[in-house]
Order: sequence, then structure tokens, then C-alpha cells
Amino acid sequence: MRKRVIVVGATGSIGRQALDVIESRPDLFKVAGLASHTDEVGLRAASARFPGAALCLSGASSASAGIGLVGPSGLDELISGTAADIVVNGASGSGGLRPSLSALSSGKDLALANKESVVMAWPLLDEISRKTGAKILPVDSEHAALFQLCAKIGTGEIEELIITASGGAFRDRSLAELGSVRPDEAASHPNWSMGRKITIDSSTMANKGLEVIEASRLFGFEPSRIRVLVHPQSIVHSLVRARDGSLYAQLSTPDMRVPIQNALTWPECLPCPFGRLDLAGRTLEFREPEAERYPLLGLAYEALASGEGATIAYNAADEIAVAAFESGRIGYGRIAGVVARVLGRGWPSRARELGSIFEIDGQARESATAAVRET
Repeated sequence: MRKRVIVVGATGSIGRQALDVIESRPDLFKVAGLASHTDEVGLRAASARFPGAALCLSGASSASAGIGLVGPSGLDELISGTAADIVVNGASGSGGLRPSLSALSSGKDLALANKESVVMAWPLLDEISRKTGAKILPVDSEHAALFQLCAKIGTGEIEELIITASGGAFRDRSLAELGSVRPDEAASHPNWSMGRKITIDSSTMANKGLEVIEASRLFGFEPSRIRVLVHPQSIVHSLVRARDGSLYAQLSTPDMRVPIQNALTWPECLPCPFGRLDLAGRTLEFREPEAERYPLLGLAYEALASGEGATIAYNAADEIAVAAFESGRIGYGRIAGVVARVLGRGWPSRARELGSIFEIDGQARESATAAVRET
């Protein structure tokens, strides 16, 4: 029987690649539902590829021909009310939290590319997953790699997690040049094809900071046992160090369709037409991330050590700061300063209720907005 799939964020980078995977294996998968936030044209185009799928435009306020589900309530209805086995959550930012909760609450497995869900509400996700039996299957290339490695080696045998980072658009720029870079430059990734916000976050390594937080929570490792290495080739997606000191790595070409298929087929590992790697002639390099170049990485470790409220605030402040950079209200070098100022306010170490999570998120956004105005 084919696995029935709902794709949230179907018109974004992850969503489009998920549809490629599904289309490549019609014997394995069937699209049950598709959701986009505001891209009606893209949603209709996706629907034409997969006729019969239920459709939702979560950012709309009224229905249009063929799209009967709209708004946040429509997205919840799509996820909870559609017969499906797994939900791919490719939504970006904090808006991806509610779809994650809906998927798990309705007993559907969650193929999760929205790292903000874990950063904001891991205890809640974990509790619901345990209660319903729905699995959380990471789709981010780094966490998908760690998931595979931990499953094969055993978490108890692992001493250290090592997450790789491309270094982003400015990994080889002089520090003096960073103050004058433009949004379009920051949104141009040297290796990956991703959404605009996540690409800018890659250049500051805020994205890697979120991934450190996510890895700590998904796999139960203390921050001191999680390391980041800059790996410009983006071939090694993550490594683990076993207790005997040996390193084990997952390697493939930088193609998100590989971890997407692995999440959709878990626990099976099936032939994949994407991402096959030949190491002949390849040179792989690794280096420590520079603290001066990537202050947001250090701030993420600080937030993780401070607790759940601080990680919510870290994510919210970064979203506000990046939007301000995009609109020209602050320079690139001020993104980290806004986040640092918000974190300095102090936040609760625990946030286990949805209401308190969104309250902290809102307060952090207000604080970040004030910091932007005062910059």
C-alpha cells in the first residue's frame, strides 16, 4: 500500500523537492494534501501534478475555486482531517510550529524540516509524539544524517555529535567587508538551493545555531557534546564520534531530496535516484568556525544553556533582525547585536505550555523590534 503524504509548504524549496521525491516513486507514495501560505499560483501548479489532493491556502481569508481550505484553521483541518500517513512540514519560521503539533496530535508521522518547531516547543512535541505514537523524522540534512548514524551505531555508544556547516555566502570574505554586504548577496548560497530566510541565516550561522539547539533536543546530547565544523563542500552532512574515538560520517551530494526520501521511507532504506556521490577527485576540508565571523553561533549555545525561553527568544529575535536587514533598516553586522540584546533581557528556563511559548515569542519580537528602532 502506498504511503499517503501531506506536504505543508508545498510551493517552497522543501515542498517542491518533496514533490519531486513523491513523483519519482509513484509506487511508494501518494499525495493526499498540499498546503501553501500565500502562493496560490504555485499551489494550483502542484495540484495539477497531483490531482485529487486536498488543497489549503493557509494565508488566505476566503476560499477560491478548487481551494476549499483557507487560513490557520483550514491548515489544521487539512492535516487532522485528511487521511494520510505522514506530513512533510516544509513551512518556514515560527509559523511551522502549529502544523507540526497538528500532525503529531492526529497520529501522523512528521517529516520535519521546520527546525523552529523543535527550538520553540520540543517538550510539547515530544510529549504528543509519545502519547500518539507518531514519529518525528528529521529532514534537515544534518539532523537526518545524525538520525541515521545514531540509529545504526546506537546513541549510547556515541561521545560527540559533529554538525557541518557550509559557512554560507561570506565564509571567505574579509571581516571588514561584512558591514556593507547586501541582502541579495546574503541570500545567495554557494552550495544549497534553499529559501531566502534560511540562506541568510546560513551566512550568519544563525541557522547552524538553531541546528545545535535542535540536535541537543532531538538526540538528548548536552551542548558540550555538540560541535560545529565549517565544511565548504557540503558533502559530509554530519559526523558522530564513537566512544573509542572513531568518527563515522554520512556523505552525499548537497541534495535535499535524499533526506526527504529517507524520512518518507523510514525505517526502510530504499534506492534513491538523487544525491549519489563519487568521491574520486574530491577534496574535503574542515575548519573551526570563527567566533568573530559567526557570533550568532555562540549566542545559540548561550541560549541553549539558559533554557527553553531563551531559545524561543533567540529564534524570534533572529526572524525580526533578518527582516529588518532585508528591508534596509539595519546593516548585516547588526543582526547579531539585535539577537544579543534580546537574549540579555533574561527568559524563563522552562516553557511547556503553548500559551507561554507564544507569549515569550511575542515578547521577544517586541524587544527585537525596539532594538532595531534604536540601532
